[in-house]
Amino acid sequence: MNKNIKLFNSRYQQIVGIIFVLMAVLAIRLFVVTVLQHDRWSAEASDQNTKTIQTSAPRGNIYDRNGNALALNKQVFTVNFNASALSTEEINSSSLKLINILIKNGDKYTDNFPIKITDSGTYYYTYKQEIKKWLKKQGFEEDLTAKEAFTQLCLKYNVDYSDANPEQRYDAMETLQTKYNLDPPISVKSMTYTYDNELEAFLTKFGFEKEEIKKGVSAKACFKTLRKDYEIDKSLSDREARKIFIVRNEIATNGFTRYIPIKVASDISKKTIAYIEESGIPGLEISSETKRYYPNKNTASHIIGYMGAISESESKDYVDKGYSASDLIGKDGIEAALEEKLHGTPGMRKIKVNSSGEYVETLEETEAEKGSDVYLTIDLDLQKTAEQSLKNAIARASNSQSGAVVALDVETGDVLAMASYPDYNPNIFANGISNKAWESVQPENQRDYLAPRPLMNNATGTSIAPGSTFKPITAVAALECGLDPNRYITDRGFIKYGDREYACSAWNDYGGTHGAETLELGIGNSCNYYFFCIATGKDWGTGASLGYQTDISAEKILDTARQFGLADETGIEIGEATRPLASAKTKLEGYEDSVENYLYINAHKIFPTAVVDDYEKLKKNMETISSWTGENPEYEEVIERLKKQTDVKKDQIESVAARIKFDYFIQAEWTTGDQFNLSIGQGENAYTPLQMARYVATLGNNGVRNQVSVVAGVEGEGSTKKDKGKTLNLKDGTLNEVIKGMKWVCSSGTLSGVFGNFPIEVAGKTGTAEYQAIKQPASEVKYVKDRLGTLNAAAGTSVTWAKVKKTMEKMMEDEPERYETEDETIDDAVIKASNYRITQGMIDNGKGGYDYNAWTIAMAPADNPKIAVAVLLIQGGYSSNAAPVAKDIIADYLNVYDDKKVKTTKTDIDGTNKVQ
Repeated sequence: MNKNIKLFNSRYQQIVGIIFVLMAVLAIRLFVVTVLQHDRWSAEASDQNTKTIQTSAPRGNIYDRNGNALALNKQVFTVNFNASALSTEEINSSSLKLINILIKNGDKYTDNFPIKITDSGTYYYTYKQEIKKWLKKQGFEEDLTAKEAFTQLCLKYNVDYSDANPEQRYDAMETLQTKYNLDPPISVKSMTYTYDNELEAFLTKFGFEKEEIKKGVSAKACFKTLRKDYEIDKSLSDREARKIFIVRNEIATNGFTRYIPIKVASDISKKTIAYIEESGIPGLEISSETKRYYPNKNTASHIIGYMGAISESESKDYVDKGYSASDLIGKDGIEAALEEKLHGTPGMRKIKVNSSGEYVETLEETEAEKGSDVYLTIDLDLQKTAEQSLKNAIARASNSQSGAVVALDVETGDVLAMASYPDYNPNIFANGISNKAWESVQPENQRDYLAPRPLMNNATGTSIAPGSTFKPITAVAALECGLDPNRYITDRGFIKYGDREYACSAWNDYGGTHGAETLELGIGNSCNYYFFCIATGKDWGTGASLGYQTDISAEKILDTARQFGLADETGIEIGEATRPLASAKTKLEGYEDSVENYLYINAHKIFPTAVVDDYEKLKKNMETISSWTGENPEYEEVIERLKKQTDVKKDQIESVAARIKFDYFIQAEWTTGDQFNLSIGQGENAYTPLQMARYVATLGNNGVRNQVSVVAGVEGEGSTKKDKGKTLNLKDGTLNEVIKGMKWVCSSGTLSGVFGNFPIEVAGKTGTAEYQAIKQPASEVKYVKDRLGTLNAAAGTSVTWAKVKKTMEKMMEDEPERYETEDETIDDAVIKASNYRITQGMIDNGKGGYDYNAWTIAMAPADNPKIAVAVLLIQGGYSSNAAPVAKDIIADYLNVYDDKKVKTTKTDIDGTNKVQ
């Protein structure tokens, strides 16, 4: 007994001792924290109870050269919802009242809640509908995976992409976005639809577990769960409950930052402002903000650009620069090119929050700094003149639906006006790019290369053969080689070269000629025959040499084009896309493609069925044969190669050898015929209106080629600084001789009907250019189905649509890599279903082609040019349709019909004209 008592006392003493030690440790620690480390822990506690909110800065304005506003910030009022210190019931009640009042007053509000209810009571996720809608618009099956859709999209737009090279996907996406103005809803990093990623993020945000999400959560099940979780009044219908979730969704997006009020509606009406301020509904706040506003609507839209949300691929870069992920940024034009100048510096507000993350008070505030204003070189009035005149000209030309015009200051290279049609209203993107707004500016037929594209700046991004507007380049090259401009060359109508006639327009139109031509008359009459001669240094009628001191060649003409800037970008601040100059290499590549196309279309005749049905084998055969194009082997050698290196049927070898040898291999060589075409601006030449305007300005600026600029200056930085223009190394008198001919064009030639009685002398040139291509329908499947009866009649067949469709489906199933879309498959399917009696030629026969593209270039006054203009009407037909646009712009700029002074504001090429 005593032993047990002693043991108990011993253990008791031990426990007391341990407790004493622990209390001593705690006391010492408390002393250290509260006394010795007081400042450190006080600061950390303060940091945990304070938060920093970033406030956006007003964007810099954009003005024309005279200070007229092009892009401004408009003050609007917003209604925000602050959930801090509100109970669940209060949040629900205030949310419902807010949405109802916005609906009643017709105010637009943010609705990102992705569950909707149809009239029939069906619940669905908007994400799924958006995927189907996008796939349908592209002409794809609605059940394609993101990877399949991306592959098909690249094939559709001929963008390089292969599954074998995953890194290529990023370049492919960039090409689709920048070149074709497409924004595929696909994350190329994970090869998933961005909508699927957003659905997963939405469900996670509202507390669904990964396993649940993986199994699938229906829209209805999700909605019912949320009703329960957020204690929605049972008396409310699901449609009323959804109004609450519109606000709840935005609150949930804020996560733990409940101290930051959420914006529910922007640019609200005065009625809504008054109601909210008087009603005292808990949680509702009225505040003001700025919204991008374009007072002139569509005017200069392609120059100014538009705003949009930061994309997934851009997010990291912009966040690193201090942007908020919800900021809008410039997506095109000046808005994009000068984003960092226009954006400004955000303000900061330091606030105190309680343990629940709810707002308590503001501790410190720093005002946001407005972005810098930007001044452009364009003149608003002249821009409006250019746009209206271009629109009128397109309306007059029966087949034209699009075009562009550029006017440059000859001395500086400044853009005075730049119009592209069709245009768009950037105000529709001022709050971000909605699907509806984006759809409204897409081409009706994506498969038609020349279809009107409102977002495409035709002035900087559309390259078209220049036609006869290129002839002054040929004239400069010939004069530099030693052409006597006063030597007469008699136009004999056409030159027979090989098996082709290269003719003058007078000969083609009515069997006539222009008679004896000097350089002035050759340019004035736009005589092809004369230019064929001076481009080759030979009078083809007499066979006599033109006596050049230096041999002329295609390369000499192309080098002259390079000097005038036709091989390069112009240096303008906004985006531009140019094409390389025509050359023997580009011609060869084109004929290699033509060989493969010939073999593919006639594959069923040329190759055994086993090869035709195995795409890899067929492709290898086609590539092998096309690779001989540059060698141009002898006919007998071609036969031997076909026998030994390919699977061509024995009975087809000689006919195939003859076809590829004489129609393709021989034609692929760069010949005098190509030099003829080059000299008159046909063939592979293709330039943008902006490049053409710079070339004309260089002609009028005594051979000084300037960098083009559309930015006059930035607030606080002065005028745009540019390097001095490059002076071309030309003989004295060369340009005067060319301009003399261009003056004759306007006084007595093809532009005399427009400028003949103009009070100011103008130098100009017209041009028409062919675009040899088949106009593709929006849907190849619908086209073939609608014309099946005509095809059967032409081929003497009786193929049914059911058979064609079945054949198409089997081909896509058997060879998914070769046949990815129905539009790509249908032609081969109908040919195969007809046992190859229907041909590709029969199918294409009903599609039609394109009208001529119409050009006019001009500068004035002719003897001391101040303005250079280039006009392009796509499918404009006659060049005379384009000429009135140049006349209207020149008349306005030089004040032909009023007493205004000529505009003089310029960029800084000599250290003057500062913009402050």
